[in-house]
Amino acid sequence: MPLPLTPQRYSPDLDLPGPEEARTAADIVRTLLEISQKTYADGGHALRSVHAKSHGLLQAEVEVLGGLPPALAQGIFARPGKYPAVMRFSTIPGDILSDSVSTPRGVALKIVGVEGERLEGSEGATTQDFITVNGPQFNAPNAKAFLSSLKLLAATTDRAPGAKKVASAILRNVEKVIEAFGSESAAAKSLGGEPPNHILGETFFAQLPLRYGDYIAKIQIAPVAPELLALTDAPLELGDSPDVIREAVIDYFRTHSAVWELRVQLCADLESMPIDAPKKVWDESVSSFIPVARITALPQLAWSAARSAAIDDGMGFSPWHAVQAHRPLGELMRMRKTAYDRSQQFRTERNRTPVREPATLDDLPQ
Repeated sequence: MPLPLTPQRYSPDLDLPGPEEARTAADIVRTLLEISQKTYADGGHALRSVHAKSHGLLQAEVEVLGGLPPALAQGIFARPGKYPAVMRFSTIPGDILSDSVSTPRGVALKIVGVEGERLEGSEGATTQDFITVNGPQFNAPNAKAFLSSLKLLAATTDRAPGAKKVASAILRNVEKVIEAFGSESAAAKSLGGEPPNHILGETFFAQLPLRYGDYIAKIQIAPVAPELLALTDAPLELGDSPDVIREAVIDYFRTHSAVWELRVQLCADLESMPIDAPKKVWDESVSSFIPVARITALPQLAWSAARSAAIDDGMGFSPWHAVQAHRPLGELMRMRKTAYDRSQQFRTERNRTPVREPATLDDLPQ
């Protein structure tokens, strides 16, 4: 597994805002809040603008590996250690849909008790969040294109659930044909064509880069336990239940543990591995994903109403809940800061459970 001989060093002047960034960011925030306002008006409970539905809410432990080479022993991974963590498995839409509407999956990891100089807006916290999706490529080439797709999502939020099921079935077949020819379509997947495989067999990618101490990197969360690897590409029968993904996660964790590796891909150079090209997949033959930590979740009740109140309602996940050594990079990452902050503020103002950063997970419902 190659490490770049001379990884690209981080410098603040490599990542400067563009002239129209503030305007686009404001439009993205406005559109995301439209989604939340729509679902709140319909259901009386404030949800996330995206990734509203959780399928697994896990208490886990993150163990930073020892003996890492200097280029990988950076930030919170500089020294071996163990940290409590939460993993939230979800799907993309901002409305609560039946799992027969098959969209890309995500896992948000919140590590608790980390040390280091904090990013602006997360002062006083001791958390480090990584936000990942089950594909290496972001589905838009830039912020303006992302805004266009977000407006489409907003226009269909809490509307025509039956039509969404039909469209998803059609798009899954379209994606099968595309993949039969050795390719895939991020657009088809995002609109409902995601193959309905078991969520616990997926590999997840942060997609957008971040500072990695002295360097620049992307993050991956990959299953390594044999029981998880057996679920990779394993079809999940959607059936009649609207919550079949959640039920599969609950069933797995009744008796099984799970182990993932948290892996880092260092940027070799900015020409072949640019910061601000969201659809550019960095070449793993130049710089591969290398493990820096191990995530373990023991058998547990993987989802409950009590856990949902504590995590879905009471916690926010953002790449800006972080130390300075893992600063999010690029236009879209910068736009996430205000968008996630406003979403969490919206939920805090309307729900009984305010959104707060945890200092401990000792009182997390079992």
